[in-house]
Amino acid sequence: MGTPAPGRWQKAIVESTTQETRSAKTFRLALTKASPHLAGQHYVVRLTAPDGYTASRSYSIASAPQEPGHIEITVERLADGEVSSYLHDVVVPGDELELRGPIGGWFVWRGATPALLVAGGSGIVPLMAMLRLARRTGRSDLVRLVVSVRRPDELYYADELPGPEACVVYTRETPASSRRPAGHLREQDLRAGLMPNAGLMPNAGLMPNATAYVCGSSGFADHVTGLLERLGVPTGHIRVERFGPSG
Repeated sequence: MGTPAPGRWQKAIVESTTQETRSAKTFRLALTKASPHLAGQHYVVRLTAPDGYTASRSYSIASAPQEPGHIEITVERLADGEVSSYLHDVVVPGDELELRGPIGGWFVWRGATPALLVAGGSGIVPLMAMLRLARRTGRSDLVRLVVSVRRPDELYYADELPGPEACVVYTRETPASSRRPAGHLREQDLRAGLMPNAGLMPNAGLMPNATAYVCGSSGFADHVTGLLERLGVPTGHIRVERFGPSG
């Protein structure tokens, strides 16, 4: 399967919304034109005011690629964000949005090769699409997801995430059931998430053809890249997507 082309702007109907955290909401959208996507891609959402003023922002796709004509995006509400505030405060099921996508061809996982997924906070969104794809196709053995989040109430997809493929690291405050004390992501956290029984390197166990997908803030991405390299993961096997505020 090739990389889907972004195509033209199209209308999408908001089918439902789900509050993930106090500041993050997932929007399930029905596309007027079915556009197959790959796990890791994103869409651009454009709002147009009555006077013609437009504002647009890019949002990663959270859903697996197996629902033709539907996608889910998870949006963090920023205090001064034009688009995110409108989506959170105004948009309701039944409303129309204008989209263009899917976009992206490098930070994608096609569901057939081993992958280590490392997310910082809201960076989990495109990686959740990868985890969902693996689970729905019966290939959970191919992925391991390590999520770093400050507190339990800031964890996206908290009801769906738990499973043998996923590990959550809390940096500020931990739930009562956590054995790990609060603290930043460490080498041992990633080592525990690396694919087992592979033999590429003595301690990490990453399969020779595995790819590490890292998504988070610039500082988080640099930190994780350094950890992975110290664990022996080849630089060419690390794909990074950095993000900043997208209001």
